[in-house]
Amino acid sequence: MIALLGNAQIAFDDAGSGLPVVFLHAFPLHRGMWAPQLGALLGQARCIAIDCRGFGESSVRPPFTIDRYADDAIGILDTLRIDRAVFVGLSMGGYEAFSIWRRHPARVRALVLADTRAAADTDEGRERRNALIALAREHGSTAVAAKQIESSVGKTTRRRLPDVVDAAHGMMTAAPVAGIVGALEAMMERPDSTPLLPSIDVPTLVIAGGEDAVTPAKEARAMHEAIPGSKFEVIEEAGHLSSLERPAAFNTLLSEFFASLLYH
Repeated sequence: MIALLGNAQIAFDDAGSGLPVVFLHAFPLHRGMWAPQLGALLGQARCIAIDCRGFGESSVRPPFTIDRYADDAIGILDTLRIDRAVFVGLSMGGYEAFSIWRRHPARVRALVLADTRAAADTDEGRERRNALIALAREHGSTAVAAKQIESSVGKTTRRRLPDVVDAAHGMMTAAPVAGIVGALEAMMERPDSTPLLPSIDVPTLVIAGGEDAVTPAKEARAMHEAIPGSKFEVIEEAGHLSSLERPAAFNTLLSEFFASLLYH
């Protein structure tokens, strides 16, 4: 499906019924990364997966900022006439979830923060992103995918599940260069959300891949400890893309969390 939000077409899937759940994808993938979740959970929830502008089937149209991505997600809820939803954000999608909480807290029923961090980029992190921007501009999406794939999936997945690695790599190579550059600049400019954590007063689940080298489990645990009443789970033998690498384990955590919301 496509929604026209301002000057941009934003693509999304809308499947199932019940509790509205919005899925926010990682960089530099698209909403297709959530296929294992939509397929498993549509009997329990109304699953809405959105392509950030610049990725998938959405327009490659600025501005590219985390706040703009977040506002686009709210625009999809407005289009669907949904007041509140659970937001499931992985990596860059987690940054969007923090922005949604900052800008639109009344629209948040609950949060799932997977393989993400609250802190802003360090100087070293910004240097890495600038290097990726240069790589994208000079050599294209394929070069970015080759650079990103090893850190994006865990060692167990690389060893045992080549099809998963290939699927993630394929999504990365499909990303437009302008979308990649825009997202990298957006992530560099995002604010530090650490001071926001104690204000989160909706049910929150923090998930970490046990082999995540990008946002290690110890960082996720610290984030969990700063969010009052949150739950924390580690998915062993999964890296940064835990929802793709261990979908059954990830889906079980989501299903149990959604069920628990009936009592909140």
